Amino acid sequence: MPANGINGANPVFRPLKPGIYAPILSFFRPSSEELDISTFQSHVARVAAAGVAPVIAGSMGEAIHLSHTERVKLIHAGRQALDEAGFKDVPIVVGIGVGSTRETIELGNEAAAAGADYAIVITSGYFAGALTRAAIKTFFTEVSQKCPIPVIIYNYPGASGGIDLDSDLIIELATECPNLVGVKLTCGNVGKLTRITATVTDATWILTYPRKNPNLHFLVFGGFTDFIIPSTFVNGHGAIAGLANLAPYAIAKLYRLSEAARKDLSLLPEAQRLQGVVANAEFTIGKSSISGSKFLLEKLYGYGGVPRRPLLPIEHDAAEAVWTHPHTQELVQVERELSGKMV
Repeated sequence: MPANGINGANPVFRPLKPGIYAPILSFFRPSSEELDISTFQSHVARVAAAGVAPVIAGSMGEAIHLSHTERVKLIHAGRQALDEAGFKDVPIVVGIGVGSTRETIELGNEAAAAGADYAIVITSGYFAGALTRAAIKTFFTEVSQKCPIPVIIYNYPGASGGIDLDSDLIIELATECPNLVGVKLTCGNVGKLTRITATVTDATWILTYPRKNPNLHFLVFGGFTDFIIPSTFVNGHGAIAGLANLAPYAIAKLYRLSEAARKDLSLLPEAQRLQGVVANAEFTIGKSSISGSKFLLEKLYGYGGVPRRPLLPIEHDAAEAVWTHPHTQELVQVERELSGKMV
């Protein structure tokens, strides 16, 4: 089988498929803030059992708080957890975006050597005011050329100094850089998603601009779960979204229903109902950020803990408010029904 990367860094080919991906939370021991590997592995396996693949060392995983060594440890631990749980074909996507082009490429090499299948790269935002369109294009071009595994663009203005890649630039990059295999749109712009998918799903474009690995395509993922139906109906490819840490079964079902409804519109009302539940929860839970998600995991599954400082645990009143909110409870009920865990 062909390798994922330019240089054959990973001898096992695990295709990047349309669907739902969870940016996996990183877990820390409360007294030392050292990585809690066993909890991390249990969480990766639980999410994968719902049909959701992991993204390691992303924004939700507090990548900015992790050392190079810790990122490598998490990749090894994630791969071990997936393999031992019977998910050997599930790929691992790893965040490698940092400040400089040089270090991003360095992290890409380390991730590939540790067993990552794909890299996801956010725009460097520290010098956002000085980064011209040409500089941003050069950044993604160079990273994609020198990273030994395929690269996904990560467009998240909130974590990159307000830089918001437009559809023209993303399409340009996808056209000119064959080792780019997707984009995650945490800008939440459905119009942008529609414009990009209209290009990259066109049969002529696909034939004219193949990927470095011809078994891969350029996929377009939403960065939230509240527009999965609209995304699906304009040929989008799913979502990479933090809420999948908490409700992987519900969100995976929403994606499957949305895809099925394209062929059988009688399924659309059920998909719309579930989309409403998920969208409400996305809005309510999302406001509590990483600390809120960890608190909710603790309530639901008995693990979660707190983020690394300077992030603080969610305050008691805010935690109880998000847990008891009707939007949260409705999603919890659906997730329990779908997972078969009613307690």
